[in-house]
Amino acid sequence: MRLIQFLLVSIFLTGAAWAQETSEPTADERTSTGGATTLEDILARQRGETVDNSYRSENTGQGNAEGLLGQLGTRGVASDSDVYRALRYGSADVTVSSHGPADSVLIQDGGMWWLTFRTGPLREYGTYIIAGMLGIILLFFLIRGKIRIDGEKTGRTVTRFNGFERFGHWMFAGSFLILGVTGLLTLYGRDFLIPIFGKEGFAALAQGCKWLHNNLAWAFMLGLIIVTVNWIAHNIPNRVDLKWLAAGGGLFTKNSHPPAKKFNAGQKIIFWACILLGVSISLSGLSLLFPFEMPLFAKTFQIANATGIPQMMGLNLPEQMSPQEEMQYAQVWHVMVAYVFIAIIVAHIYLGSVGMEGAFDAMGTGEVEEQWAREHHSLWLEEVQEKEAGKTAASPAE
Repeated sequence: MRLIQFLLVSIFLTGAAWAQETSEPTADERTSTGGATTLEDILARQRGETVDNSYRSENTGQGNAEGLLGQLGTRGVASDSDVYRALRYGSADVTVSSHGPADSVLIQDGGMWWLTFRTGPLREYGTYIIAGMLGIILLFFLIRGKIRIDGEKTGRTVTRFNGFERFGHWMFAGSFLILGVTGLLTLYGRDFLIPIFGKEGFAALAQGCKWLHNNLAWAFMLGLIIVTVNWIAHNIPNRVDLKWLAAGGGLFTKNSHPPAKKFNAGQKIIFWACILLGVSISLSGLSLLFPFEMPLFAKTFQIANATGIPQMMGLNLPEQMSPQEEMQYAQVWHVMVAYVFIAIIVAHIYLGSVGMEGAFDAMGTGEVEEQWAREHHSLWLEEVQEKEAGKTAASPAE
């Protein structure tokens, strides 16, 4: 019986000790240790568990001076740990010789998650998006082939886009292509180009890419404005678009040509995608160019948190950020939008060039074959011909 009693007492004491070791430290335990990290915190991190850091971020030496009086002698009333916490969490009263907007930020450890995400999931899934679009285009080409003009060509042309429309399009498209290439070289260059050109060669290439990317952004935004002004009135959705979508635009079957106005439903989708993505990527780009004058994400997260939606999704969006953190979020968003944008433009380039006979002429010379216009934009062609007939009738014969 004594042996049984001894075993039961031992089991009880062991269980109590284990429960105490695996439980989250209480506020009283942290107070007794001066708010320092406990053994359980260290063990929890080693087990890969999430540890609440609020006991550190909220205890930066600014409100516990009485408890520290007399403990550190000539060092004053804040320990080295408290100073580090205050610097890390932005509550320290910092005085620096320079006066830049970010100079008082001495510790910013958010760069590690940004670097890990940028070179990890962001680049990985972004590569899948572009590669997936290229795969879809290749499969479409193998199944459908080049979309040719089905009817007999007339030899007559119709003016599709005037010079100013083509100027805006090529400014927008050309600058985007260069921005896309320079951005991808910057994102992937360290891994793939340093082995080819060496570090010095890649450094010169990266510097050139940065210069082009920063300066051609203005041409991109100007082109975006011109494209929007020129074509927004022609890209309002209507009932004709539903018929076009129901027929798949005639892209998957030969001799199928659903009616369309100046822009069909597919082109309208691309237009609005370019406008929305273009505005978004321009705003994040401006935030990167002027991070101290245009911080976007702290204010955006504050508005989002007020709706309660992030909390429902288990997210805790930060509402206070250093300039470095603002740039990190802006860069991540910039790249995410760029991946989707590039995938859409790749599909647009294919259909507007080698994928469809006669399509490139619309932006090349501005003139398209009349039969091409009849097959792909029949309602628009009727409007053009009616206007021309009206002008001819209004002009008396000499």
